[in-house]
Amino acid sequence: MATTFKTFSNNDKTSTRTMLHEAIPLTGTIVSGTYNEENIKNYSHGMFQSVYDYPYLSSSANHILDITYGISKDSAYSSSTTVQQEKKLNIYNQMAQVLVGYDATGSIRLFDEDGNFAAGGATIDEAWFFNFSRLLTKDEIKKGSFEMTFLTGGAATDAVKGESGAELTIGDTGSANDYRVNSPAGEYGILYTKSSGSTGAFSDGYDGYPCGMIYYQAGIAVLTASIFNNLHVPSNVGAENWVGLDAGPAAVGSGSCQGLMTGSEISGGVEGVRDRIKNISFSNTTELNSTIHFCRANHNEFNYSANPTYLSASQIVVKDKAADSPVAYVTTIGLYAPDNELLAVAKLSEPIRKDPTTELTFRVRLDY
Repeated sequence: MATTFKTFSNNDKTSTRTMLHEAIPLTGTIVSGTYNEENIKNYSHGMFQSVYDYPYLSSSANHILDITYGISKDSAYSSSTTVQQEKKLNIYNQMAQVLVGYDATGSIRLFDEDGNFAAGGATIDEAWFFNFSRLLTKDEIKKGSFEMTFLTGGAATDAVKGESGAELTIGDTGSANDYRVNSPAGEYGILYTKSSGSTGAFSDGYDGYPCGMIYYQAGIAVLTASIFNNLHVPSNVGAENWVGLDAGPAAVGSGSCQGLMTGSEISGGVEGVRDRIKNISFSNTTELNSTIHFCRANHNEFNYSANPTYLSASQIVVKDKAADSPVAYVTTIGLYAPDNELLAVAKLSEPIRKDPTTELTFRVRLDY
């Protein structure tokens, strides 16, 4: 153990930040209930469903995401006849106050389609929420990497089997450089539709349609319910299909979307949407902060060891002759607090020789 200490100067320390990314693919088979729905957890309150990668009663099960939906007080679907009306209103308000915040009057803001509250414009009054587990998103979702694809079969079983006529893909296109920062939950990007699918693909007129937001630090995707409306689905997909595009940002219509939002319990609606998810993919981000200490041993420093075995009968045991220079072998580096309390220890892979003819610099990195 060292008997002398050397103080770090500002030139001996530096800080770095590294972003580590991991690709996360979620297949539709997991989300739709791979294990005969045993990996889908329902709750007595009936306000959302949770998806696990294994049957949720298993000790090895990992929480993947929660799915739910809600309506605002300004929604055309908000009426006394709406099933679970109060719960749907509460879900929307809770998500809005966390992700959007309050206006100058103290009222909860509505989800704005383009994120520009000052300019006004269309709001999302009926929204679906996909809340991803922190286990997957880590510190945040990487900007520009998020994508969801819905199968548009006429029945849920068609979508699960991949027998749909078209696919609806949405993603945060361009958000790597074009994202919003006016949310109390952090940064978010706008989700846009993409034309996709080998057969029955949506026309170019439906490409680039803003349909929601992805909140990167919160790990929550918000989708407008209008994309689950069958009023303007291409004819080759089938009129009974309710996963399609509405007429435009301001249109709500009275198709399957309205029936789902008003006539179904939340758990029932979630099951319909889950069964039509083909895949979800994004890259997560782990922010790795590091402090690098340059431990410098000058030629006249640390040439002796404090190990009791270094001396025998007051003689340095590693010296063959009395005239030889002292020598030590560095095996451990300790970082101490100002009061000389040991805080961290770094072990070398092998002993390093140190004598008055050499100078050493050890690079010690602390990650947090």
